[in-house]
Amino acid sequence: MRCQTENVLDFILRPSVEADVPAITAIYAHWVQTSPATFEIDPPDADEMARRRADILARNLPYLVVESKHDVAGYAYATPYRPRAAYRFSVEDSVYLHPDYVRQGLGRRLLTAVVARCEDLGYRQMVAVIGGRDNLASISLHQACGFTQAGILRSVGFKFGRWEDTVLMQRSLGAADSTLPQS
Repeated sequence: MRCQTENVLDFILRPSVEADVPAITAIYAHWVQTSPATFEIDPPDADEMARRRADILARNLPYLVVESKHDVAGYAYATPYRPRAAYRFSVEDSVYLHPDYVRQGLGRRLLTAVVARCEDLGYRQMVAVIGGRDNLASISLHQACGFTQAGILRSVGFKFGRWEDTVLMQRSLGAADSTLPQS
């Protein structure tokens, strides 16, 4: 493992740039190929990942990376939760780490920053749609960042020859539902 001696302080959290797309693509491909964390079956190529990133940035939503001295160790972003207008104050988060950098506090650092940026943008709710009921790393990360379980969708995905559940978690942002939003 290349980063055993590195401290979370040795990493830089920053907005993603176009040059990060190959590393982001490789990180995501790992999880597509090895985990039900994402329900994609085939890893998208760099052009598709660049298109997705550009779409998120065009919506003025955060797309962040955490970088070691040598490479991108992980990334996180927020997307609109659902496309219909009534959902416009809710976002969904995604966090992915390079497998060499898991369990070092980087996921929490990324998710905390995405939450803060979405609060600054006036969003009121953040939803996590976690692939796999036994994805304890992601569930624990979200719990540590103030999310609570909102439900389980049973057997909604089929990957690696088995049915997979989706765990829904939710976290209030800013004033949440205590005041009306500014339209």
